[in-house]
Amino acid sequence: MFTIKCPACGVEGSMSLIDAGYIGPYRCWSCHALFTIEIKNNQMTAYKPLSEEELKRQQELKKLQDKNKKREE
Repeated sequence: MFTIKCPACGVEGSMSLIDAGYIGPYRCWSCHALFTIEIKNNQMTAYKPLSEEELKRQQELKKLQDKNKKREE
């Protein structure tokens, strides 16, 4: 379990990670701010504010990548 401190409001939240690294969206459970975060070696190394539109684009891209991955298997 990875504990993350929201860059906007400072409230701590948590995420379950399979690996010690992650790059992707994060939404604060308290203030609902959206960010793209980067975690390396169980530490947040970068974050960038994310709009709802950008989140939807990221989710659509992920679906397409997953679909293509299944075709290759």
